[in-house]
Amino acid sequence: MKTKLHLLTFLLIIGFFADAQDPHFSQFFASPLTLNPALTGKFDGTLRIAGNYRNQWPAFNNVFTTSTLSVDFPVLKNHLPDYDTWGWGILALTDKAGGGVLTNNYIGISTAYHKSLDEDGFQQLGLGFQGTYGQKRLDVQNLKFADQLTPFGFTGVTQEVFNNDNLNINYLDVNAGLIYTSSTNENNNFYVGASMYHINRPKESFQGGGWNVSPRTTISAVGYFPVSGMLTLHTSGIYQYQNKATETVIGGALAASVDDQNDNPTNVYAGLWYRLNDAVIPYLGLEFAGMRIGATYDINISSLKAGSQSRGGMEISLIYVKKPAGSKGIPCPKF
Repeated sequence: MKTKLHLLTFLLIIGFFADAQDPHFSQFFASPLTLNPALTGKFDGTLRIAGNYRNQWPAFNNVFTTSTLSVDFPVLKNHLPDYDTWGWGILALTDKAGGGVLTNNYIGISTAYHKSLDEDGFQQLGLGFQGTYGQKRLDVQNLKFADQLTPFGFTGVTQEVFNNDNLNINYLDVNAGLIYTSSTNENNNFYVGASMYHINRPKESFQGGGWNVSPRTTISAVGYFPVSGMLTLHTSGIYQYQNKATETVIGGALAASVDDQNDNPTNVYAGLWYRLNDAVIPYLGLEFAGMRIGATYDINISSLKAGSQSRGGMEISLIYVKKPAGSKGIPCPKF
């Protein structure tokens, strides 16, 4: 019984801190359209497909799972000034909490314009917007409340009453972002960006109240540069603020080239990110034929590590970029 009470207490704590916060990824750099709408179309190629899966707190049987899929691409390339890019994209995201008790589904459309600031296209300013349709569903049949707890478990009858009309919420959301990218040559790239999600503060409440989604502000910075003939260092960091909750993640990975292909090289990645006061995040990745696969595992070091058994979250990412044969575009963000 003591172990069960510890588990219950732990789940209540993480549920409290997770309340009203967006799904997040340790590999934020591999989910461009949830990081910043201004990243739409910001890649060297004609098509980008990105997918992500995260299982948070795996010690407790799918407490939080998140999956995304996005596709973005440039349009009207032959009708724009040299090195300018106009991108469009679509994003789908599903997030489940409590083994499916609470389900969030989103589908969004993004667009961004990247304006070259010099004659070589090495410095660019991008502005992006995203419109999202959100749906939140609560399965009250699988909920357990404090007044149901008896000496024999959750066998009592709750006095909580829900209106079935309020168990499915639908709303429209507006997001926007800005990025500045810079390169000094064809082998490096740096960018800093800022974005805000839920600008219109959509209404969201299962009890028909006046609760609104709080805006999420994100600042991110990324850079990569060669450190030797075979090695490239990729660094990235993010700061997020939403409803008095903050998140800071910083780290990097080394990419080792295993061939001499310039267009679609084969690289092996190894690195480490750190989420402030929460987790150490080892990263392994493999890049080949325009595809990059990444894997991370959060090692929890926060005050919850005893309850979580130091297990934070497992995450897999995949990004595929299609390039025309022989393409050699300007450097673009990768992490």
